[in-house]
Order: sequence, then structure tokens, then C-alpha cells
Amino acid sequence: METTDIQRVKQQFGIIGNDASLLRAIDVAMQVAQTDLSVLITGESGVGKEFFPQIIHTNSIRKHGKYFAVNCGAIPEGTIDSELFGHVKGAFTDAVSERKGYFSEADGGTIFLDEVGELPMSTQARLLRVLENGEFMRVGSSKVEKTNVRVVCATNVNLPEAIADGRFREDLYYRLNTVPISVPPLRKRGEDVLLLFKKFVMDFSSKYNVPRIELDEAAKAALLSYSWPGNIRQLKNIAEQISILELNRKVTGDVMLSYLPAQPANLPAVAKPQKGDSRTFESEREILYSVLFDMRRDITELRKQVQELMSGRQMPVQEAVSYYPTESLRPTIQIASQVESVEADEYVEETLSLDEMEKKAIVSALERHNGRRRDAAKELNISERTLYRKIREYGIE
Repeated sequence: METTDIQRVKQQFGIIGNDASLLRAIDVAMQVAQTDLSVLITGESGVGKEFFPQIIHTNSIRKHGKYFAVNCGAIPEGTIDSELFGHVKGAFTDAVSERKGYFSEADGGTIFLDEVGELPMSTQARLLRVLENGEFMRVGSSKVEKTNVRVVCATNVNLPEAIADGRFREDLYYRLNTVPISVPPLRKRGEDVLLLFKKFVMDFSSKYNVPRIELDEAAKAALLSYSWPGNIRQLKNIAEQISILELNRKVTGDVMLSYLPAQPANLPAVAKPQKGDSRTFESEREILYSVLFDMRRDITELRKQVQELMSGRQMPVQEAVSYYPTESLRPTIQIASQVESVEADEYVEETLSLDEMEKKAIVSALERHNGRRRDAAKELNISERTLYRKIREYGIE
């Protein structure tokens, strides 16, 4: 049963849903708001984690202080310390004047560190010091400064796994995780999916001045049974697509299914190894090599199938056949008229080097997301910091 306070917060921040785990997360955020404890918000990408630090700030004694939201994954590693803690004049080449960082500017207020799992280890040490005693030093300075800041963090990274891999400090994890808040994924929120979809189509009906979309029972069932790997962000995108493209405003189950992808669109070139996979990848280049080997194996299987088909029909192939796992990683396979006499290697013309293939994958992802680097990084399964570095490395405009 919802309390009046939870209803008020939902209305204030436009949160839609009645799922018990969602209401519990809101309740915990409101309870911890009155304290100065550190809060760690966890949940998959697209579940709405960004609402909870705002709930905490606006219901705290710091509500009249400043509130800063910092995306740690979007700031290059070389400048993250300067952004958070500031720098003095001459600290590095471009430091033509001194600068206050977020921790200095937010004194008396709240800082929300999104994607905290992407922080470099050196920055993690600085953050731990601030959390423990409120002290920090600007880049290039030896003077200790003080700040009184409430820190709320969020991540979709499994931090215990990152600790085991040596990518995140265990002491910082326990310091941040004083009060954990877990935001449920959309697939576990039951009929909240229908409530959210209804809200989105109402918004898009008004925005685009079109009649409102209505769903039949089969379409509703399709929404409820889908896994929603992109969570609320994906649901909103699909609601917008249907609102714009469908001439028939009564959407059936078959129509709805045509808008739901069978699985997340992840590029193999940057896919992470699954649990139980005996292979380990020490670098992105090794991942690319692994993908090439897998592609070669698939091409060999394709050759065998073509040979069997040709031997049964005794017909030459008149045109080239292309097989590719993704548009951005497409080798060319050329089938000669005498298939039986040509080895598999002769069918494959690897027109792209590893670097070129990686660059093409990044460019394609950016084009698909209209240059939105955060969305492109999520599709590529890499951090925004890695994407920024690759964009600079390859000179991508």
C-alpha cells in the first residue's frame, strides 16, 4: 500500500508504476534523505536510476544547496581529477588559470556520481579520502582543502566483480555502499510496462498531434512477455516509433511483435565474454581477433553448405554470396563457378584491417544513434571513456 509521501514523490518526479520493489526503492531513498549517509544506487541501464539522487537531495536538509550530476564515464581519464577536484594554474599544459572542481562548488550540497564504476583507480583513491574526512587537493597543488558534500553514486557495473578483477577498490565500495538502493529492471515490474507505455503514447500523441495508439489483448501480452533489455528507454523508443509509423491506431499482437527485436543489438567486436566462457580477453584487440576466428569458422561452415547444395543441383553459382554477423563487420565471400576446387580461404577477401573494422563499428554505432556517444557506447558494450579515446585515436569527426 502506497503512503501519501510516496505518492507525492511519484507525482513530483513523474515516476510511473506500482511495483512493490520500485515503491520500496523510493521509500528507502526518502528515509535515507534525512541523513548524510553515502548511497549507492544500482540497476541496469535505462531503469531510471537518475531520479533517486534527486529524491534524496530534495528531501534532505541540503535541498537549498547546490546539486551536481556528474557522468563519470563521459569524462576522459586525463581530466576527471580536474573536473571533480579542480586544478591550480600551470598544473598541466592547458591549465592557464585555476579552476574549482565539483567537490568545491557543491560545498553544502549534493553530488551525484553516475557510472562511478568507470572511475580510474587513482581517482577512486581521491574520492575515498573525500568520503572519509572531507579533504581533497586540487590537481597540481599540495594544499589540503575541505568540503562538506553529500555523495550519491550510481552504477550498472557489478562492483563485486570489478573488485575481483582489480578494477575497483574494495574499501571504496564499502564506503559508498552504506545504504544500497536497487532499482528493478522493467521486465520484473509486471503491469508497470502497460502503465508506462500508455503514458508514453499519450505524450507522443500530443507531441505529434496524432490519434492515440490503443493495444489489443495480444499486443499487451507481447509487451508483458518481452524481456526489455533496454528497460524504460527502450519501451519509450518503441512507443514513439509505433505512434509515428502505424496508420492503424489499434495495434495488434503481430504488429507489436514486429517492433520488438529478438535480442539486444550488440556488436560482436566488442561483446563481453559470457560467464562460463573459458576464453579471457586482455585487450579489445584480442576480442577482435576472437571475433575474426569465429567468423572464419562460420564462413567455413557456409562453404560446406554451399558445396553440398551445388553437388546436389550440379549448378554453378552466378553471384557473390555475403554473410556477415553485423553490418559493421562485413567480410566479402566470393563463390567461384567451380566451388569444389576452391579452398575456403579463397572465398574470403578480408578487406578491412582490425583497426579499420573497429573504426567502422564505432562510426556505424554513432550514425545509428545520431552522434549520441552515450547510446553508442552502450550498444558497443564499452564505457564512454573508452569510446572518447577511440574517437580521438581514429580521428573520427
